[in-house]
Amino acid sequence: MIRATQVKGQHRFTEAPADTVVLDFDDRHRRRMAMTGTRGLEFLLDLEQAVALRGGDALVLEDGRLIEVVAAAEPLLEIRGRDPHHLVRVGWHLGNRHLPTQILAKALRIRRDHVIEAMVKGLGARVIEIEAPFDPEGGAYADAGHAHGHDDHGHHDHGPHHHDYGHHDHGHDHGHEHHHHDDEHCDHPDHHHGHKHAHDHK
Repeated sequence: MIRATQVKGQHRFTEAPADTVVLDFDDRHRRRMAMTGTRGLEFLLDLEQAVALRGGDALVLEDGRLIEVVAAAEPLLEIRGRDPHHLVRVGWHLGNRHLPTQILAKALRIRRDHVIEAMVKGLGARVIEIEAPFDPEGGAYADAGHAHGHDDHGHHDHGPHHHDYGHHDHGHDHGHEHHHHDDEHCDHPDHHHGHKHAHDHK
């Protein structure tokens, strides 16, 4: 099976790629993994270290052909607060539970979770169900205390160039609006969420 051994970040395709792979968040954080393109091209992703792939990246096959990476839309919850201070409070609760969280200018995004949805509604936040690519802060593998030695889950470069979230804000505001309970048990002015998000590996 032909291998893809290099990644060209945010490649500008001047001609059609050999094939396209549509990957969710988990599968965009791999070092070694067999993949099949949407048109049937089979190849082995075989990198020296795990890389955080983003939509628009190109995987370079051994023969020079390029595979385009497309970030799959996933079922997410978009959480909006009454004001920035309220949103930070909600973010503290998410960070306290080590939940991978994508930070936008005026909202937080997490994977759908009915228990967490009830919690943030109880904190007075508005929750909208959306379908969008998921790019959480720190790639969700940024916890330095966990060295992942697996073939398909390693540490990756989680530098600042992975935190440009604006292009993922697709304006999906067609979800459900809810009215919420009193803003209770969430006044923690002295707490700082220094937690970095870990991710449960399958």
